[in-house]
Amino acid sequence: MTQLAQYSGTAGRIENSQIGVFLCYAGHGGSAFIDRELCLPQSWIDDPSRCKAAGIPDTIKFATKPQLARQMLERALDASVPCGWVTGEEVYGGDWPLRLWLESREQPYHILD
Repeated sequence: MTQLAQYSGTAGRIENSQIGVFLCYAGHGGSAFIDRELCLPQSWIDDPSRCKAAGIPDTIKFATKPQLARQMLERALDASVPCGWVTGEEVYGGDWPLRLWLESREQPYHILD
C-alpha cells in the first residue's frame, strides 16, 4: 500500500507512514492482536482517485483513532469475546464518546497516561 504523510506519535512529527489502530487481547496466558484498522487521513478519504489507486474501497469513511477503536471493540464484544476491562492510552481516554459508549455497555475501562 502507498505510504501516507501523516502525524506519527512514535516519530513525533509528520512522516511517510502507515498508522494503524490495533486491538490486543491479553489474559493470564499471554496476548494476541485480534483486530486492526488502518487510520487514513481525511485528505485521503476526500480524494476518491487517490483511494482507488491505493486499493482503498469506496465504502471506507474517515474515522478518528477512537472511532476505529470503538468499531473493533464493538465487533469483539458483540462476538462475546470475554473482557474484564478495556485499557488504552490517553488519545482514547480523552475521547468522551468512546468512554460514554463503554459506560453504556457497563464495560469497565482504564486509561493509561
